[in-house]
Amino acid sequence: MTCKTHLPLLVCLIFSHDCVCSGKLSQLEWGNPNVTVEQDATQWSIHGEHLTVVIDSNSLAMQVEDKDVPWNIEGSRQGDLTIEHSGRNIPLRLKDAKQIIIEPYETGFMSGIKIRLSGYVHQDEPLEVRLQLNICLQTPNEELVCELVAAEDAAAVKQCLWPAHFEQASFDFTVVPFMQGMLLPKQWPQRVWLYDTISYGRGLYMPWWGHQKGDSAAMVILETPADGGCHFSHPEGGPTRIGAHWVHSLGKLSYPRRAKLCFFRKGNYVTLAKRYRRYVTEHGSFVSLNEKIARSPIVKQLIGSPVIHTNILIHVQPESSYYNKKEPDKNHYYTSFDKRAEQLRALKKRRVKKAYVHLDGWGFRGYDNLHPDVLPPSPEAGGWEGLRALAQACDDLGYVFALHDQYRDYYLDAKSYNERHTVVLENGHRYYGSTWYGGKQSILCSSLALGHVIKNYRSILNNNVKVRGAYLDVFAVVPPDECYNPEHPVTREQCLRYRGDCFDFIRTRVGVVSSEEPADWAIPHLDLVHHGPFALSPNPGRGPAMGIPVPLFSLVYHDALFIPWSLGKGAWGIPEKDLGYLHGLAHAGLPYLSIEPSEAELERVRTMCSLNERLALIEMTSHKFLDENYRRQQTTFADGTVVTINLENDTFTIAPE
Repeated sequence: MTCKTHLPLLVCLIFSHDCVCSGKLSQLEWGNPNVTVEQDATQWSIHGEHLTVVIDSNSLAMQVEDKDVPWNIEGSRQGDLTIEHSGRNIPLRLKDAKQIIIEPYETGFMSGIKIRLSGYVHQDEPLEVRLQLNICLQTPNEELVCELVAAEDAAAVKQCLWPAHFEQASFDFTVVPFMQGMLLPKQWPQRVWLYDTISYGRGLYMPWWGHQKGDSAAMVILETPADGGCHFSHPEGGPTRIGAHWVHSLGKLSYPRRAKLCFFRKGNYVTLAKRYRRYVTEHGSFVSLNEKIARSPIVKQLIGSPVIHTNILIHVQPESSYYNKKEPDKNHYYTSFDKRAEQLRALKKRRVKKAYVHLDGWGFRGYDNLHPDVLPPSPEAGGWEGLRALAQACDDLGYVFALHDQYRDYYLDAKSYNERHTVVLENGHRYYGSTWYGGKQSILCSSLALGHVIKNYRSILNNNVKVRGAYLDVFAVVPPDECYNPEHPVTREQCLRYRGDCFDFIRTRVGVVSSEEPADWAIPHLDLVHHGPFALSPNPGRGPAMGIPVPLFSLVYHDALFIPWSLGKGAWGIPEKDLGYLHGLAHAGLPYLSIEPSEAELERVRTMCSLNERLALIEMTSHKFLDENYRRQQTTFADGTVVTINLENDTFTIAPE
């Protein structure tokens, strides 16, 4: 390995505080003969066959050129680095380092530069932390890898915003997997915000985002997403800013953080979704429904099955925010297990041949009460005998019977409640709230959740309840928790693993695994979620869409997960002027079905179920808009099926029929 100018193998420049370069041009050729590294004055350039990356050593700004298509990434700015020292969080700039050393860097599969940053100072006091930024082209796909590594001594990195956002001239639209997906014009007139910006919440179901510029596209994939996310802003009229946001793990950066930037000379939001699908497939985290059926055959029964979401007991504690002071009788009511069985038998007579039955409020004090100690089943609704009979009725009818459950909210009046078992926050405090029906609650440490799952489901199965599935609430929609309790410390990454262990126990001992929404870390574990629709303003409950809804999640994961859709206009997660039925058809999803439906509802449900039977195991290959108002849309599937919906006049076509 030699350099073209016959300089020594290790060539580096050390810059003073103001990062002025005075070195002569040097051009280096490293392990990959298709990538060369050059340095000239204050710029370093990485040249590949298709991409050229230019880094300004003063500002740390980057320009990526894909032949004649430029993508500019903003440089260092105030607050992009936060260092904790002596109990204080100190906002700085990455480029505030007193010493910056830049040299070529090569691993055998990627080539570029590494930038070593040290000598940070605050009020004349040195901050003992050193950073390294690796900026490389990875072969053979020639994609840009940006890696952040920290050496933390007496100080610690609390957060870092790098790589920064793309400059405004670089794009026309932003693409964000905000819930199902959002396409956001740069000058969109309304303010837009993400519900949360840490990976694996509603703000980022999937840890990536991107941009469109004319016929070209670019994207950022967070390859270490558990302690990452984005910083995002879009005021009224724009512009949009979105960039990487790395956060600490139990107080320190702890391990390298890495983002991959991909560029497409021809591409749009569909291209980006398909690149991410290839990414998760190559990394083994895409598990198709075919694979899930092979490991758990009961999952096959969900194909073309309507989802019946029903309940038994509703009880609202006086301290709950839902407590009805004006009409106290509405705080406690129930339907017996026997009554629900009777209603399901009536549905069977109306030619509902199969169904997935999700049962809320079956526990001792009903829905969202006493978790994780919900047993025995509600005595006033029929107790063990009633639950056993309802499960048996579903088995006889050919319906899949599943229970709603919860292992994060930790109720203070639960039998096993002990403050020592709760999550301790970074500030040493514990969360306490009383929003939900059950009243006062904290958060159960995820490291203790599996034991409660095993305890409860062994008891349910030992009581001969033929439960065929379970829904573990919030696990797949709430971003991972950190726990600073010294008795059971948990990182975010460990939290996800503990949640996955709970899902896997349900699959191996019970059957169908479901949760609330589809954050994609959980795709290998889940068979079904209860929502995967669009982001609305001010919240998913009701309102107009934020940006333009696009099916990013379905383009990646349609054939890996069952997602049911509400049928009504402006239903939960459905833009207020849209008919949920049409979106459900476009996604070939499952329909929700009322336990006592009208004939009109049944007709729509049968149409959706028939389409799902055809397409549940088939990839969604494309989506496009057919008009400038984004009201006529078309989805295409790998078998050639094309679904066209018109949200303006509530019509659709399916071809071939």
